[in-house]
Amino acid sequence: MKVIAIHALWCIACLKTVPNLKEVLKKYPYELEELDYDMDMDKVEKYNVGTILPVFILEDETGTEVNRIKGEKSKKELEIFLESNQVKK
Repeated sequence: MKVIAIHALWCIACLKTVPNLKEVLKKYPYELEELDYDMDMDKVEKYNVGTILPVFILEDETGTEVNRIKGEKSKKELEIFLESNQVKK
């Protein structure tokens, strides 16, 4: 699975939440792809993210969206999001 993190340099919530995501992701086998809301507009556009940032999208191995969350999140909220979407083996 992959986490797509869409954020912007001007976004205060992004500056707080993206480092939390990176720290939490160390515990999980997810790949991280970061997209800048302004610089990667061509890629971001396909995700229809709106204006609330950051947006974290989980995609499965086929590139299908599994789930998403948006806005400022704590480490605990990010852990719950990742754990609740984890594929059981």
